[in-house]
Amino acid sequence: MSIISSYSQIIFPENSAFNKTNQRQQLRQFIRKQRSALSIQQQLDAEQKIIAPVLEFLHTRPVKNIAIYLSFDGELSTKALIQTLWQQGYHLYLPVLHPFSDGNLLFLAYTPDTPLRKNKFSISEPKLDVTQVLPANQLDIIFTPLVAFDQQKNRLGMGGGFYDRTLENWQQKNFLPIGLAHQCQQVSEIPCEAWDIPLFDIFAV
Repeated sequence: MSIISSYSQIIFPENSAFNKTNQRQQLRQFIRKQRSALSIQQQLDAEQKIIAPVLEFLHTRPVKNIAIYLSFDGELSTKALIQTLWQQGYHLYLPVLHPFSDGNLLFLAYTPDTPLRKNKFSISEPKLDVTQVLPANQLDIIFTPLVAFDQQKNRLGMGGGFYDRTLENWQQKNFLPIGLAHQCQQVSEIPCEAWDIPLFDIFAV
């Protein structure tokens, strides 16, 4: 039985009374369980496989400033990709929870020497330093984490809305949002809400 068909049967049984909010939460739980079931070797393989499609894409565009994230909760590991991007001379930035604007993100410069700390979600982020902040409209690419995605490039996150706020009206901004994921995170259709922002592309391995 495939991931998608399993999801359809478990999450959306016939005559289901779940509303869309419950469907989304059930989907998050289901895909996070699928993702956490990946073996260490599968995770390591995916960490290496994601590098080639990312570089192939970047080499076709005038890209300098890239926002990326540090993997958490079974997300596809970005560790090897980050090292490769540094080696190739790209400027990297990590998301930081905005200290004064609840639910929003800042992007701070990230180098091998950047000190990190845990935020309230236990995710590592740079210590806030306003001199290291780059406005989102000066980024070229924002690589986004996600829980689930579909062929229409719809993205389901963890529910906090941080990236939805950042990516709002991205077509009128300078950056391109691209998701990184394991293949097992793809579903037939995301139960979208009005605030959900389809991505420019998603690289899944």
